[in-house]
Amino acid sequence: MIGKALAAAAFVTAPAWLPRRVVALRMRIFSLVNGQDTVTIPGEQVGAEDFRRVYADPAANGRSRGAALSDLFWYWLAPGPEVHQEHLEAGPRYDEVAKCTRHILVRSKKDSEELARRVAAHALDGVRPGLVRFRDEMMPIWAELYYELVFDEPCPPEARDLIVGHADDVVSALKCVRPRNMRRRARLTKYLRRRLADVPHPLPQSLTPEEQAYYLQGTFFNTAVVQMSEAMAHLLMIIAQRPEVQRRLVEHPDDDAYLDRVIDDGLREFPLFGIAHRISTADIDLADLTIPAGTVLCFSYPGFAAQTAKDDFIPFGVAQNRACPARGLAPPTMRVVTREVLRRFSLASTAGHTRSIPNRGPALLTPRGARPRRAPLVWIAVRDRWEDVWRSFAQLVFGTYMVLDARKQALCSTYFAGGNS
Repeated sequence: MIGKALAAAAFVTAPAWLPRRVVALRMRIFSLVNGQDTVTIPGEQVGAEDFRRVYADPAANGRSRGAALSDLFWYWLAPGPEVHQEHLEAGPRYDEVAKCTRHILVRSKKDSEELARRVAAHALDGVRPGLVRFRDEMMPIWAELYYELVFDEPCPPEARDLIVGHADDVVSALKCVRPRNMRRRARLTKYLRRRLADVPHPLPQSLTPEEQAYYLQGTFFNTAVVQMSEAMAHLLMIIAQRPEVQRRLVEHPDDDAYLDRVIDDGLREFPLFGIAHRISTADIDLADLTIPAGTVLCFSYPGFAAQTAKDDFIPFGVAQNRACPARGLAPPTMRVVTREVLRRFSLASTAGHTRSIPNRGPALLTPRGARPRRAPLVWIAVRDRWEDVWRSFAQLVFGTYMVLDARKQALCSTYFAGGNS
């Protein structure tokens, strides 16, 4: 009788304790499987006070070569991580790719805001009130926006669906909620390969046509769409769960300074990057430590944010070490999309909100001016707690499988072993 009672109590309270235990076990497995010595910053060897110093050091510029950890990131970001701007080693090819990225992204503030307003209105016109996942509703917006930046034309439904499908697959694999689906990703690659001649920007000539398609897919329709959808999901969850913030934003729709503070606070509390890994190409000397060449440096954005002052945050990286090329585009477009959402809907959510946001931001949308119903919010809270249980097990199984498969395929190690650079 006592045993049954304990089992029943364990089952009922599982959402409160089980996900944390399973996540801890999963991280332990990842560490054992990777078997890669690293220096985590901030960590035991290097504190938060040296985070910027090390990140900005010219020797902290190795990208993928020589780190077994890179095999895992290349696996998650395939196809095309070898020509993704973030993973290219320094040199002429990187310089040419970075120049192309800047050319595509540079727009005036007015043009950027108008583009964001237009694509947001188009996508949000198809969103119905009720239960939603913020990340799912945001992805079509950023798919259309970055398609138009690349092709300089409105995004057709076929392209939007391919981009959303690809981005969703990448981010779901990264969060280990399901294994990657390369056939789903290949459909976008095939589309882009067919459309290369329609890109009005000069693409990097050091890349083959296949690599040019990979570059567009990885830089704009993977990283940009995923990161902006995640950023907006975090921002909208903050607004949905803090009525005083939402009320002020609605009552003062022209107070951009306040909205910018909300955006900044969200990017600090829920940094989009978990770990940025670099490989030191020379010794890095600190006051009481020398980090030797060839060390894998894991810069922890959440760790840095937790140990530094509120105004000391780096949402787009450090300028001396390839800061995010969209850092000028992201804040104003996020502001416009937020205004478009709030003009249409009241937001509310009782779901959990974590940095990795594997639940995709469950929320209730109510037409602006209508009174939200209580029952759906109760349902969101209960459903989210129990989803955490099965999701943690899914992450354990799929994450372990993908780590092992990444080590087996060794995409990065094999690439550099073949004499590539």
